Amino acid sequence: MPVPIIIDCDPGHDDALAIMLAAGDPAVDLLAITTVAGNQTLEKTTLNARRVCTVAGITGVPIAAGCDRPLVQPLAVASDVHGVSGLDGPRFPEPTVDVVPEHAVDLIHRILTEHPEPVTLVPTAPLTNIALLLTRYPGDAARIREIVLMGGSTERGNRSPAAEFNVQTDPEAADIVFRSGVPLTMCGLNVTHQALATREVLARFEDLGTELGRTCAELLTFFASTYRTLWGFPDPPLHDPVAVARVLDPQIVHCVEANVVVELHGRYTRGATVVDLHRYVDRPVNALVAVTLEAELFWDRMVAAVAALGRRSA
Repeated sequence: MPVPIIIDCDPGHDDALAIMLAAGDPAVDLLAITTVAGNQTLEKTTLNARRVCTVAGITGVPIAAGCDRPLVQPLAVASDVHGVSGLDGPRFPEPTVDVVPEHAVDLIHRILTEHPEPVTLVPTAPLTNIALLLTRYPGDAARIREIVLMGGSTERGNRSPAAEFNVQTDPEAADIVFRSGVPLTMCGLNVTHQALATREVLARFEDLGTELGRTCAELLTFFASTYRTLWGFPDPPLHDPVAVARVLDPQIVHCVEANVVVELHGRYTRGATVVDLHRYVDRPVNALVAVTLEAELFWDRMVAAVAALGRRSA
């Protein structure tokens, strides 16, 4: 049976492909897409979710806008990575998919309450919406099968020397989620940097011969340009779909048990995920931490999902 999931995102190039993977792979049932401020403002990330669903032919999946700022600190978007629109590169048509008139947190709560089985949450963005859900509706924790998130790192950061963007954007929210007691899997930079969109991968999308395949190639081409400029990567890592892939097939993303805490007060390390891989401290395990990716299997599922969506929307 497909795993019921909700994606909470801030599209974002990699979020866009995470949505496509979830919508195009039969192993999951995409119940909703919720948006939050992060890579760009809430207005732009919500528009981008509508754009992605329009070009991919994703209908019948509600989209709801959520929090427009972190819990405590000001919002700092990633226009240097994702462009002014948050999804620079392709020229998108006017979206035909609209949002529902419901706050993202309330939509997630309603789905958790009404769905006959526990639902997996897949946040690929700052964790503001998820933290607010757990704070406002504490009973919902029992209705969540697990949280599989893209964020954090066992090593270095990408927004500061120590901190990854999604966690660093709203450390207080991440702290709430990691301390919630809900089963949690962290797919951090250490594993997502193994999902490299090489020229061969871009060619696979182009060779699909569909408009959606070409759009994916254009998205990744723009993404590659910013990664070369900012970090010197020859090929860009496709972060967010790794979290979806973990839900599709746990054998694609291998994990270990660890305690993870979020640094809130460090002068130089605020937003860092402190991952105790070697049990240095006497804190209980609170997360599965992704460590290795079966990259070939990952890209096979990613390309197959885009191919399936392309056939539907043709």
